[in-house]
Amino acid sequence: MKILITGGAGFVGASLAISLKQNYPQYQIFALDNLKRRGSELSLARLKAAGIEFLHGDIRNKEDFDALPAVDTVIEASAEPSVLAGLDGTPDYLINTNLFGTVNCLNYTLKHKANFIFLSTSRVYPIKTIETLNFEEADTRFVLTDDQPVPGVSSKGIAEDFPLTGARSLYGTTKLASELLIQEYNEFYGLKTVINRCGVITGPWQMGKVDQGVMVLWIAKHFFEQQLAYIGYGGTGKQTRDMLHIADLYRLIDWELHHLDKVDGQILNAGGGVESSASLQELTKICQEVTGKTIPISQVAENRAADIRLYITDNTNVTNLTGWKPELGIREIVTDIHEWLKENRAALEPILK
Repeated sequence: MKILITGGAGFVGASLAISLKQNYPQYQIFALDNLKRRGSELSLARLKAAGIEFLHGDIRNKEDFDALPAVDTVIEASAEPSVLAGLDGTPDYLINTNLFGTVNCLNYTLKHKANFIFLSTSRVYPIKTIETLNFEEADTRFVLTDDQPVPGVSSKGIAEDFPLTGARSLYGTTKLASELLIQEYNEFYGLKTVINRCGVITGPWQMGKVDQGVMVLWIAKHFFEQQLAYIGYGGTGKQTRDMLHIADLYRLIDWELHHLDKVDGQILNAGGGVESSASLQELTKICQEVTGKTIPISQVAENRAADIRLYITDNTNVTNLTGWKPELGIREIVTDIHEWLKENRAALEPILK
């Protein structure tokens, strides 16, 4: 099998590429990336050591696809992943990458009659609808209830039939627009596709920032003994997310790669679920225990643009269709990232500190 992974030097793309090559050494895997995000250059040596062919190119440029070899499957893992991207009034890079880049990927896939696996995001769900859901405030987190004003949500989290009317951030909109195009290519061109709406993905080799990769950011700030802040919702740190370890995501992509007929045309929510979720307050406690360090955390009561109180993925559909469910919990994720930070401190300190 020949596989092209776009965003192949990014956290998700490189991790998937390396895991696939380790499990299927006979597969030929190409990693395409423009190396724009800081830290992505660290992936090059890892990809080379794994026997993966790196291709320097940009999905925004149709011409870059003309030189690519034919493949059997495209895994579209490229993105400008920041929820805040474009909100300063300059959305060009975001839209050109996340929307028009997807079109180039689709046309390349169609040209070679390949299969298409798309990594979308839970951010396709509208902010105001999520913010008006019924919740309870527990001691350390916000919790969804079963009694809700809209379909597609319960105490288990948010499912695929959650209403899509409303604004969701420019990032979420470009991903949703890509989803719509993918469905058209599936229906009218016969392209075999699957869309994965992922929650927060995390793990070693993610270059965490305030607006994307918060799990690694939180652990790194403890590790390097710096400062953090609980921002928004009264500054209590009770806002809650589920976390999906990259190794768990890999298991799903591996299954889809080899059983695409069984999920062709599907849109699947895939995240950590309630079992692998934490509030910032709870995450802080685990970070303190794993790193042995306590750092100052300030409180900012005011909410940031495009933020949400809580998001939990309801994995019921993907589990029923594929048998997949995440295996790694929050403490295991924190421990794994902490070990990675210790082992690669010299390379990571200039980026994450």
